[in-house]
Amino acid sequence: MFCARWKSLRTSAKSKGLHPFDRKFVSDSRKLAGRARGRNIILIGMPGAGKSTVGVVLAKKLGRVFLDSDLVIQEKEGKLLHEIIEKEGLDGFLRIEEEVNASLEAEGAVIATGGSVVYGQKAMEHLKQIGTVIYLQLPLQTIAERLGDLNERGVALQDGQSLRSLYEERVPLYEKYADVILPCENKMLREIVVEIAEKYK
Repeated sequence: MFCARWKSLRTSAKSKGLHPFDRKFVSDSRKLAGRARGRNIILIGMPGAGKSTVGVVLAKKLGRVFLDSDLVIQEKEGKLLHEIIEKEGLDGFLRIEEEVNASLEAEGAVIATGGSVVYGQKAMEHLKQIGTVIYLQLPLQTIAERLGDLNERGVALQDGQSLRSLYEERVPLYEKYADVILPCENKMLREIVVEIAEKYK
């Protein structure tokens, strides 16, 4: 369960009373809904944003295939993410991540990406070509509360880099590549899934 329950997003033409970001989500998703049906739904965002959790439930609800690009990387390399970083270094890991994401081939799937995917321009250009990119947006404090050991999770951090610094570095990239920004603060998993599913079913 993500956070405390809140009033579900109304999808009628009148979005009066919604948070500005929610109104933007309604507007952007309506523009994209027509061409998005049958295309991949690609989730991006910080570690702890719930990309994989949302992705699995969303794929089940829509009857789509679910693909986790981090698992594809681990299968390809035969190692866990943090083991790849330990062996290859951060730059080596980011190179592998970009290669894998830039070569993903899927149709009508829900794809959850790693938080550092946005560092790879080639990968992001490819993902935007094959699907609709949705940024699961959460504030830093919520991300910090959800994350445990960053190294154990395989989070791509520079030596000595703080979570705040990482957040501030990545957010502009998430916003740059996102077709739709979906605020997820104070929303339960079911509510997030329903918001996306209603636009892309």
